[in-house]
Amino acid sequence: MAVPKKKTSKSRKGMRRAHDHVAKPTVIYCECGEPTVPHRVCASCGVYKGKQMIAVDNGE
Repeated sequence: MAVPKKKTSKSRKGMRRAHDHVAKPTVIYCECGEPTVPHRVCASCGVYKGKQMIAVDNGE
């Protein structure tokens, strides 16, 4: 069975793991004030780039 001959230092272990982090999602705020993902229609009001794209029921 293969076993490492030397201990991996904290620095080298950290350098290897430097790109393993989870990316934080980008959030923008729509005209209605709700957070949404960029380049997507707002789920709460249905607006994209200032234009009404889909009709959304307000639940009333």
